[in-house]
Amino acid sequence: MPGPAWIVIPTYNEADNLGSLLHGVREAVPEGRILVVDDNSPDGTGELADELAAADPHVEVLHRPGKAGLGLAYVNGFAHALRAGAGYVVEMDADLSHDPRDLPRLLAAAEAGADLVLGSRYVAGGGVEDWDLLRGVLSRGGSRYARTVLGVAIRDLTGGFKCFRAGTLREIDFETVRSEGYAFQVELTYRALARGLRVEEVPITFHDRSAGDSKMSARIALEAIWLVPALRLARRRDGLPEAPGSGEPGTLPIPEA
Repeated sequence: MPGPAWIVIPTYNEADNLGSLLHGVREAVPEGRILVVDDNSPDGTGELADELAAADPHVEVLHRPGKAGLGLAYVNGFAHALRAGAGYVVEMDADLSHDPRDLPRLLAAAEAGADLVLGSRYVAGGGVEDWDLLRGVLSRGGSRYARTVLGVAIRDLTGGFKCFRAGTLREIDFETVRSEGYAFQVELTYRALARGLRVEEVPITFHDRSAGDSKMSARIALEAIWLVPALRLARRRDGLPEAPGSGEPGTLPIPEA
């Protein structure tokens, strides 16, 4: 039998959101384990996480000495969860943009056989709340750009709400991923597709944060622009097969909007 589900949550200055988020996760997945990966937040998020962990044996905290990037925070968190015997590993944001009540549906899809489950904003039934027009255009445009360049059918390649089987993380060699932000999310999914793994999208509604500051930056967006074609070119250079295209094994084929 697979081990428990671990929910990995990187934090940097999320003290206003952490308590509510962990309460929601514990209600949604009572037997799950929560790992907070804090980058020495100046607002005391790490200390608050320690207090919550002291009161709940299902919560652990991994402290990093400083802000070292979202991608590496997830890599460190994934490695910790796998060493602890995780059967499934979920990544989600700390700002309450991902609804903990969606966790059982992501886990159910993985338990039913999916190797990687994506909480998707851009499939039927999914959506976004409280974004302005510019941010919505940038997000949809980024996913469409990545989908077109990589030649895959996945609709939400840039989302950060994912559920992996433990074996999937090992197979995609996650510890070698060094990209950040959007690019990190695209690369994880593309690696799974390129290995012929079963990737499914489950509709979610994304909620814009109501407290704290966004960690999005121009550098993160620019990294995604150059990394997406680099991923496909690297496969060709190394003589590896392309990731499955629209309608082929390893994707969930969905008509273009």
